[in-house]
Amino acid sequence: MGDPVPCRVVVCRDCCCGSPKVTGVDHAEQTARLRAAVPVRISECLDVCDQANVIVVQPSAAGRAAGARPMWLGLVNDPDATEDIVAWVRAGGPGVAPLPDILDLYTFTPPRRTVGS
Repeated sequence: MGDPVPCRVVVCRDCCCGSPKVTGVDHAEQTARLRAAVPVRISECLDVCDQANVIVVQPSAAGRAAGARPMWLGLVNDPDATEDIVAWVRAGGPGVAPLPDILDLYTFTPPRRTVGS
């Protein structure tokens, strides 16, 4: 049997996130650092531009079994925040490892989308 399904990270890189609109961030370095630790998927706009740069940590199989939901993190514009995410994901992420207090500052609940809007 293979390794358990790890956490996965979705990184928004479209109109605002990952663009020159968010200054002082090496977007390529941030993505590379996350990719070194966890599977990463690059997404088009996640429609929460006021939170740029957005990173969504999806729980592992164990985290989902424990009832965890994806964790949305916004304004991740500091290399230290990226390192905090890497450490949390390596520890197990949502549903497995407690969210570090510092990352609580970055969490937000995305607005609900309605079909057809």
